[in-house]
Amino acid sequence: MDISVVVPLYDEIESLPELTSWISRVMDENRFTYEVILIDDGSSDGSWEMIRKLNKNNPFLKGIKFRRNYGKSAALNTGFEAAQGDVVITMDADLQDSPDEIPELYRRITEEKYDVVSGWKAKRHDPLSKTIPTKIYNAATRRMSGIHNLHDFNCGLKAYRKAVVKNIEVYGEMHRYIPVIAKWAGFVKIGEQIVEHRPRKYGKTKFGMSRFINGLLDLMSIFFVGKFGKRPMHFFGTMGVLSFLAGTIITIWMIADKLHAISKGEHYRDITGQPLFYIALVAVILGSQLFLTGFVAELVARSAPERNKYQIEETI
Repeated sequence: MDISVVVPLYDEIESLPELTSWISRVMDENRFTYEVILIDDGSSDGSWEMIRKLNKNNPFLKGIKFRRNYGKSAALNTGFEAAQGDVVITMDADLQDSPDEIPELYRRITEEKYDVVSGWKAKRHDPLSKTIPTKIYNAATRRMSGIHNLHDFNCGLKAYRKAVVKNIEVYGEMHRYIPVIAKWAGFVKIGEQIVEHRPRKYGKTKFGMSRFINGLLDLMSIFFVGKFGKRPMHFFGTMGVLSFLAGTIITIWMIADKLHAISKGEHYRDITGQPLFYIALVAVILGSQLFLTGFVAELVARSAPERNKYQIEETI
């Protein structure tokens, strides 16, 4: 099978007939073998009934229904598990992503050998209250992830080599960072394609401003787990040792300063009466706690069933 199109959706009953018809037309025109997987993330507007109706007229259309709303990441992860195509393409169900982009995305994966091609909505039909925070968020993500050639990490229109989606796990609200997750899994050939951003035709957006705060926290989680997930002591131990050493050096300096004053017969302050004493005390305690945290985290990591699970490209 050439292509699997994975579409997570929540209360998008009005757009589904037009979207599925559009996808089918593009696929037929390009003679692709394909499947469309619609994941209903607990819709309450009759979206599932519409999917069942569409399935009767389109044998290439499949549906998965969640009992309740779990979020976009859960829907994508489930779609990735079910996908069978050599190239997996994700898009939103609100008709803001154009299925006409599919042939070029497919070509870049198959001919240019990209692992991931992410869409970039260079011209957006959104208010400034949304576009300005998005630019800041994308700049921070580029800096922290090291993927400097992507301008729009949150674009729902992306294409993946099958091996990518079968070797990554998307959870929480990590769907914004699938390119970052793919990079940490060893899929480093990541490209970008300018795509059309269409105005929303039906309904309203399901995401609020809280996604920017959650997005930053998720990025920090991915950065830490990707870099230190199998060696947490390298992070906590280093921070702990530095903090402990700083506290120790300050303490030694205060003691030496007091002894010097005593030897000169000069007036001196009690060590416990100096603010630096409490800073040093906090640094020593914090350093010890960080070191112990790293030690416990190392024991947990060594006991995890995935401790020796690595990404293998091929064997002969």
